[in-house]
Formats: sequence, structure tokens, C-alpha cells
Amino acid sequence: MEYESTRGDCRSIMSAEAIKKGISPDGGLFVPMEGISVSPGDIEAMATMNYRERAIKILAPYLSDFTPDEVTHCVESAYNANNFDHPAVAPLVVLNNKLSVLKLWHGPTCAFKDMALQILPHLLVTSMDKTGEKAGLLILVATSGDTGKAALEGFKDVPRTAVMVFYPAKGVSQVQKLQMITQEGGNVGVAAVRGNFDDTQSGVKDIFGSGVMGEKTAAQGFKFSSANSINWGRLAPQIVYYFSAYADLLGQKQINPGQAVNFVVPTGNFGNILAGFYAREMGLPINKLICAANENNVLTDFIRTGAYDRNRDFKKTVSPSMDILISSNLERLLFELTGHDAPRVREWMSRLKTAGRYNVDPGTAEKVGELFWSHFASDRETMLSIRQTYNRYNYVVDTHTAVGLNVYDKYRAGTGDDTPTVVLSTASPFKFNASVASALLGDEQTAGKSEFQLLQMLSAFSGLPIPQGLRNLEMRPVLHEKVADREEMPETVLSFVSRLIK
Repeated sequence: MEYESTRGDCRSIMSAEAIKKGISPDGGLFVPMEGISVSPGDIEAMATMNYRERAIKILAPYLSDFTPDEVTHCVESAYNANNFDHPAVAPLVVLNNKLSVLKLWHGPTCAFKDMALQILPHLLVTSMDKTGEKAGLLILVATSGDTGKAALEGFKDVPRTAVMVFYPAKGVSQVQKLQMITQEGGNVGVAAVRGNFDDTQSGVKDIFGSGVMGEKTAAQGFKFSSANSINWGRLAPQIVYYFSAYADLLGQKQINPGQAVNFVVPTGNFGNILAGFYAREMGLPINKLICAANENNVLTDFIRTGAYDRNRDFKKTVSPSMDILISSNLERLLFELTGHDAPRVREWMSRLKTAGRYNVDPGTAEKVGELFWSHFASDRETMLSIRQTYNRYNYVVDTHTAVGLNVYDKYRAGTGDDTPTVVLSTASPFKFNASVASALLGDEQTAGKSEFQLLQMLSAFSGLPIPQGLRNLEMRPVLHEKVADREEMPETVLSFVSRLIK
């Protein structure tokens, strides 16, 4: 399998090179040059497989320059009992005969990013070996909360790598912040950025695109790579859990072979739902991909109108991992839907950078509308959805999953479609315990309580144990205190590299 850039100036590299680079030198994202098909019989056979076997089946064709043993090693090193606290890795919970929840947060950081970031370090080190890379790789990450901790946990003390995470100073929960700033590891760095996630993400992209920064880090023995979903090695593993959910529905006799299902995906950066698009392209029977947004509803507007416009107020919500106005992975979708028309995609991305908006042509907009449906949930609706889900099903969800459930209700009301549906649950309710506890216990009981007191209260109320990765966070020493303006991010990176080589 060969890969090319969405912007057309980097063609025909193998998966190991694409994973190692992370982002194309022309600023584009790597995509497969050919489609991959999974037969109905192979999909049906997955019903009796475990998650590791399913992952090998789906990932191997995308990693055609990896040997079977290398693919198996990467998969088994990631999806095991040391890293995931549930034997199914991504268990499916049936709420009723038309609605299920896919739990993607049983990894070490209690968020869905673990599904990809537990395997990416193994893919990356294998790629370095295969390409004869002598330099170390410096992984730069912009995070709205969950990717940062997952990347830090995945890459800590991995030989020949280092990871530097930037997060918006006031754009993450207290639990998310403490998970990052208490991170141990000799090769990890963390810094807060004065600004929102889009400022943080744009700053990291500028560093990637800076020849001067590339030269300065190379002089100290490192090359840049990415652990954000702009890296194909981060996106491809997410395709697996769509097939896994479908296989579990088959195994539980919730659907018949070949029957189509819907997936509801809470998303801000579009990577999570884009993996569903690739699963559909591979042959998974998906009827509709339902994009669930919060009040930063730039994706909802785009899916409805074909106009992408980030020129709007940025809103801080109770679902902060989706507080995003620049959805990087949308570029890959547009490249695919235009038949790999790099000049057109390059023009749209240029307009986004200079004017903050672009309009796709009517044909492309129509294709988007055929595949996707979208709505958004306000904070009030999100909190209500948490309470309603508990009352209906005795099931506790986090704020992002609640956005998905609220949008699913709107989809049903608006379309009448009763296709079996899976809502992707992207984080443990304990990770956003302040909002969840408030929704379930009421403001009077939760007012004035710290997030760590609320963890205990939520556990007592729900009967659920606090996940290991969130226990006693407030007792851990703070190891990373750097705060920087966006303009100071390059110097922060260089200072981090200097410490590494001392």
C-alpha cells in the first residue's frame, strides 16, 4: 500500500515512511492511494474473533510493507491486559434493541485516544527500523485534553523518541490537566498555551512547517513527527473498532449479517468519524455516520451547507475535548470525495488559512450529505442527556457521549430512521466528573466540591469504581509547569530538546 499527500506534492511512499513523517512536507495529510475491501464473509467471521485478531485483519492491508510478525507484534503489544482493563478492549453495551454504546475508554488514560495511542509507538518504532532512521523522533502534540495524556502515556520512555505536548491553558478539565502535568518519563515535556485549542493546534502546525525549526532540531539529533490524528498511524487503528462493534452486534444476535447500522460519533477534529468513513469504504455496512457536535458546531454547519467557516465565537463547553473550530481531518475526507483532487483541496485549505472559511462545490457537498448527518447539543441539553440516560438505562455517561446520545435522539425525531445504532462513548464519566456529578446529583450537592471529592461522590452514587488512571491524581507531584504564548512555542520546543541531549 502506497500513500500520497492531500496537497499533491508528496506521492508514493510506503506506510512506514508515512507513519514516521506524520505530516507531509507540503503541509498535507497522507492517505492511501488505493481502496481496501473486506468481504461480507470476512466481516461475519470477525464475530468469533477477539479484538487483537480483528485489528490484525483490518490493519495488515494498510501496513503492506510490515511483515505479518511485525503487525502482530504491534497489535499484541498494544491491546493486552496490561494496557486495557476490559478483556474485550472495546466492549459493546446494548441499551435497547436499537441502541448500543461502544465503550472506547478502558485504556490507561480513560479516553478513546488510547485505542490508537497504545499502538502508535510500536508502529512508529517499527517504521524507524524499517526505514533505517538514525535520528530520534520528536513527537509534537496539540491536545484539547485527551490526546495529550494518551500520547504521553504511550510514548513515555520509548527508545529513540521524545514527546512534547501543548494544551490550552484554560481549555481542559482539572483532571485532564493533572493527568498531563504529573506525567513521569525521561523523554516527555508538557506546556500550557495561553489561548484556545485552535491557537495550540495552529502553533504546532507552524512548527511542523518551519524549515528553520526542522534544521535546529535536526542539529540536535531529532526529526519531527506527530501523534495527532493527522498521522495515518494514529487514524488507521481507529477503523478497527467500527468493525469490532459490528462484529459484536453480530455475535450478540442484535443484527443479521449484512444489515446496515448507524454510528453516532462525538467529534471535533473529525478524525474519529473519518475512521468510520474509511470502514464504510472498506465494505462495513454503515447506513449513516451521524456527527455529534457541541455548541462549537462548525462541522454541523459544514455538513448541512457545504460551507466551512471558523469565523465565529469560540465557546468553552462541558464537553471540552470537542471545543474545536478547525477540524484537521476534514481535509482527508474532501480529498477522498473529490477523487484525490489535490489542487482543489489545496485551494480550500489555503482559503481556510487566509480567510477562515471556504465553500466546497455542490457535487462534493451533496456527497457529504449522503454519507453524514449532523446536529449539535447545548450544554443544557448535554447535562439533561446524562440524567435521562441514567434514568432510562441505569447507565452513566460522560459529557461527550451525552452529546452523542442527544444528537441521536434528534436524528430519530428528524428522520424516523430506526436503523440499529451504535453511539461511540469516548471517555469515562469519571474523567469529566464535575459535570457528570452535577447532572446526576444536582448543583446543591456538588457546589463547592473539588473534582477529587466529586470523583468519590460519583463513585458512591453510581456504584462504579474510580478508574486506576484517575485515582489519587491530586497526590501526585507536579512535574511540568511551563506556560507559553503561542509565539513562544518554538522556543519551548527547542528548550525541551536541549534538556533531552544534556
